[in-house]
Amino acid sequence: MKYNTQTQHGIKNLAQKFIHGLCKRHVYFITSPIRVLPDFFIIGVVRSGTTSLYHYLGQHPSIKNAAYDELGYFDDNYHLGENWYRSLFPKKSIKKKIQQSHGKFLTFDDTPFYIYNPIVIKRIKNDFPNSKIIACLRNPIDRAYSNYNLLVNPKHTFEETIQLEMNEIENLNLELKDNSYLVDNFYEKILARGFYAKQLQLWYDTFPKENILVISSEELASNTNDVLTEIFDFLNIAHVQIKDLTKQNVRKFPPMSPETRKILIEYFRPHNETLYALIKRNLNWN
Repeated sequence: MKYNTQTQHGIKNLAQKFIHGLCKRHVYFITSPIRVLPDFFIIGVVRSGTTSLYHYLGQHPSIKNAAYDELGYFDDNYHLGENWYRSLFPKKSIKKKIQQSHGKFLTFDDTPFYIYNPIVIKRIKNDFPNSKIIACLRNPIDRAYSNYNLLVNPKHTFEETIQLEMNEIENLNLELKDNSYLVDNFYEKILARGFYAKQLQLWYDTFPKENILVISSEELASNTNDVLTEIFDFLNIAHVQIKDLTKQNVRKFPPMSPETRKILIEYFRPHNETLYALIKRNLNWN
């Protein structure tokens, strides 16, 4: 359940904090008061190369990675509290050392499920009102196909799945204000997760536009150094050459049927055009 509204109170929650903090994070949790919090966030999307981006950015001399990517603090784990979150980030002494050596220090939270969750936006705005946001978007057709192929024992073929979802979505009110349903049900659909404009609009409504950078998965893969330079400029850090550009978490699947792709091109066309208008950039997805 990613629309997690649990509070940080109660005996059950104290037990969870103990288990996830002291029992799982050990010394990192004990030393949480002397650890930093993130300076920026990578908010999505799933199957777009965010794990590779996490790997690349961690090689910049001014950036120190969190313990792992997909921390999920602002959706699944917010009830565990700030000390648990701090346990995932570097010590303040490391920050000071990097600042002395390179002039600036940054660390970040890379969780691709954040993009479509309104409660996450509210929490990040409340806790980190001046933070910078990076969204890595992938052609929704390829992302949906990738998502499908990672399903365990799917009940239907890809073609059957998308047709069922198209029918379900057509019968839904997309302006539904039930955020819990949107996050935990609607955006569990592999097609709905590709409605990026609807998801990003909430971020643009909450954060200054200059604090949001949108990149494409396709450009990250084909023009990696150029995209990284764009990110370095956005974060106001030095341009450096990242040595290891090995793509992470790569999966290969059988090719999609050309007929199916044509159907999805037309299906996503209005959603993509709305996105291009929002970000003032044509990503040329087909």
